[in-house]
Amino acid sequence: MSRTGHILFAILMAAVLASAIAVVYSKYLSRKHFVVLQELQAERERIGIEWGRLQLEESTLATHSEVEKRARDRLKMHLPQFDEVVVIRR
Repeated sequence: MSRTGHILFAILMAAVLASAIAVVYSKYLSRKHFVVLQELQAERERIGIEWGRLQLEESTLATHSEVEKRARDRLKMHLPQFDEVVVIRR
C-alpha cells in the first residue's frame, strides 16, 4: 500500500470511529431524554389527579348548604327576623 493509501485508510478509520462514537452518544441522549419524558408524564398524572380532587372539593364547598353553614359558624350571620328587615323605597 502506498503512503496515500495509508493516509486514506487512517482518515476512513477515524471517520468510522467518530461515527460510532456519535451513534453511542446519540443513543445515550435518547435514553436520557426518555427518562425525563417519563418523569414529566408521571408529574402530569399527579397534577391531573390533584386538579380533579381540587375541583371536587370546590364543588363541595360551593354548595348552598355549605356556604350557609360557614356564614353561620364563622361569620355569625343569621337570617333576619321580620322586625330586622328594612325596606328602602325610592
